[in-house]
Amino acid sequence: MKASTLAKRALKNGPKPKPAPGMKYLKDIPVGSMFETATGMRGVLIELTANAKVVILSANVCEEDKQYYTGKHIISSDTEVLK
Repeated sequence: MKASTLAKRALKNGPKPKPAPGMKYLKDIPVGSMFETATGMRGVLIELTANAKVVILSANVCEEDKQYYTGKHIISSDTEVLK
């Protein structure tokens, strides 16, 4: 096949992203589940729409920044979390 044909097919079908090995997307875990990211942020998924509403319980940041990072946040549902 020609390269142009392959490129057209790839664009037509669209890219199909997958999470890194050992990870899954936040949208793939059940609501109410605890999760942890690769950076050590831990939380609970409380609602899932186009984005994910989460409660962050702990984060690996300096003590003076913890108040900002913990609590209720809206993050991408494509955030990678540990399996």
